[in-house]
Amino acid sequence: MADRPQDDRKKIVLDPELEMYRSVLETPTEFKNGFTWVAVAGALFCGFLMMPGAIYLSLMTGGGIAAAWVTMIIFSEISRRAMRTMSKQELIILLMVAGSMAGGGPFAGFIHRQFLVQSDAVRDVGLLGKLPTWFAPLPGSAALTERSLWHADWLIPILLVVFLTVVGSIKSYTLSYFFFRITSDVERLPFPFAAIGAQGSMALAESGERKTTWKWRMFSLGAMLGLIFGAIQIGIPLITGALLTKPLQLIPIPWYDSTTLTENLLPATATGLVIDLGLFITGMVAPFWAVMGSAAALVLTMIMNPLLYHWGVLTRWKPGMDTIATTFSNSLDFWMSFGFGVAAAIALIGFYQTGRDLVLKLRELRKRTAQDASRPRENLWATPPGRGDFSLWIALALYSICGALVIWVCHLTVPKFPVIFLIFFVFLYTPLISYINARLVGICGQQVDIPYLREGAYILSGYQGVEIWLAPIPIENMGGAAQSFRTNELTGTNFWSYVKATCLIVPLSFVLSFLFWAFIWKSGAIPSDKYPFVQKMWELGAKQTVVMWTATLDNGGGQSLFFQSLHPSVIGGSFAFSLVTFILLSIFNLPTMAIYGFVQGVGGMPHAFVPTVIGALIGKFYFDKKLGRKRFLEIMPVLLAGYGTGVGLIALLGVAANLIVSAVSSAPF
Repeated sequence: MADRPQDDRKKIVLDPELEMYRSVLETPTEFKNGFTWVAVAGALFCGFLMMPGAIYLSLMTGGGIAAAWVTMIIFSEISRRAMRTMSKQELIILLMVAGSMAGGGPFAGFIHRQFLVQSDAVRDVGLLGKLPTWFAPLPGSAALTERSLWHADWLIPILLVVFLTVVGSIKSYTLSYFFFRITSDVERLPFPFAAIGAQGSMALAESGERKTTWKWRMFSLGAMLGLIFGAIQIGIPLITGALLTKPLQLIPIPWYDSTTLTENLLPATATGLVIDLGLFITGMVAPFWAVMGSAAALVLTMIMNPLLYHWGVLTRWKPGMDTIATTFSNSLDFWMSFGFGVAAAIALIGFYQTGRDLVLKLRELRKRTAQDASRPRENLWATPPGRGDFSLWIALALYSICGALVIWVCHLTVPKFPVIFLIFFVFLYTPLISYINARLVGICGQQVDIPYLREGAYILSGYQGVEIWLAPIPIENMGGAAQSFRTNELTGTNFWSYVKATCLIVPLSFVLSFLFWAFIWKSGAIPSDKYPFVQKMWELGAKQTVVMWTATLDNGGGQSLFFQSLHPSVIGGSFAFSLVTFILLSIFNLPTMAIYGFVQGVGGMPHAFVPTVIGALIGKFYFDKKLGRKRFLEIMPVLLAGYGTGVGLIALLGVAANLIVSAVSSAPF
């Protein structure tokens, strides 16, 4: 396909704004290996230095460190002073390795499990001590009372997660690669967000040149903004938290909650604001109409909530509830059902568009072949040379083998669950929904799933018990991973570099994640006053989780909280509303991306969307006119990458201080 004439490629892109994203960066014709000793050193650096900081910050604020960009800037500067400029291929692999190593690792889930099996929410539905031991040790086990991951009761859960992680990595890589080839090589979709990582890496690659380019200047500007804002938002709370019993917050973390202040004017409505410059910059980068769709959904939510309360629909809300409680109660009364209908409509639209475009492509190929019988038929399965591709048949075979192994493990954990459902999920649903989402990510950066498919399958199967909700049932969507291949392609990185990096990341992340989580959990209970974010959010999450579990605890009799929260009239109305809106947008040739943004914001909290919407408006109506849309899209991803680096540096210093104080205070002297 690499040698196919450009004008022979069918571009199934109807929105001119999206096609502009495709042309922000030209696809290179030469691909190089990016996995070198630099990537290995970056993985070790980020794993040993960044991972503990990222763990601590996620527990405290719910955020994370931009560890990938911090690692990249440090390694880039070291390389420059050593008179060796890092290639952009090395940088993109370093970005991937560092980002994967700094997320807390797989054992973050184990710490949440120990909380869940002992939570009040589980006790309230009579499940305390009844969850399977292959998920987590039972309450009362020394593994929990002594807060120790070094206990035999964790052995089966750990082995199960290790196996599923390895097999899942192979499944994800092969299937996402397959759909990347179709959506990017054949359909030529723009993948608007792929340029963010690519341009940030290339800005750093240019830092070693004698003549500093505009990309490096913009990256430096973003880094300075991140340092200044990060010092106020994150630095002060982290440093004061290490020295005082209660951290000092100049900016509320994670948001400023005004729900109780506005409840008289806007009853049953969550209000507040996330004060984050990063969200403002992100709004400038994101597709404008997708952001506007989210804004419309939030405005609708804020208008509807007071009306629904006065009409007696939102019965669970009571004055004095904060953002979390208000959002949860409203979701049970109305918005969960409304979101169900909207998501179902989006899924139907996605199916329709995929089928339509596929038919158009096949018709075009047949017509072109018929017009020129001497011309060989276009081979959609051909492997482009030089990019590190492999046969798509091998990808499908590997996915099938790994899928069969997952089915076998699932059957061992829940033997009473019908195997036919597992076969359907692995070999029909996952490939189909992954292709649809690969196209959506390629068009507008959005993703969608068929709503409540998991819940519906569990209920229809007639399964009774809670084990089914904890088993690794393979209902997956791998379409979004296709974007990583496009990012690698834009930087000229050979795809086998990605495979080699994954072989390094998986075992290293298991070892380091285990060591750091074991130390942090042993040093203090999680959640606790020391970790305000998880103390506030985990109990709410447990309640929401248990709502779903109740669907298989009463034989589907309609008495569970899950069935009480489903309102067919609301589902049908929102489904029809979404379909009509999409049809009208299409008829009048208006941006249909708005409907995809709408589904992200409906029934949610406006806190984080406010700065994003403001950024989108300023970007559209000021910077677009001043700089031009294409030029602006070239600049802003680089600025955003620099901003993440600046915030990450501040966070790293603050978290290091906290870890040192924790280690010293627990020492036996």
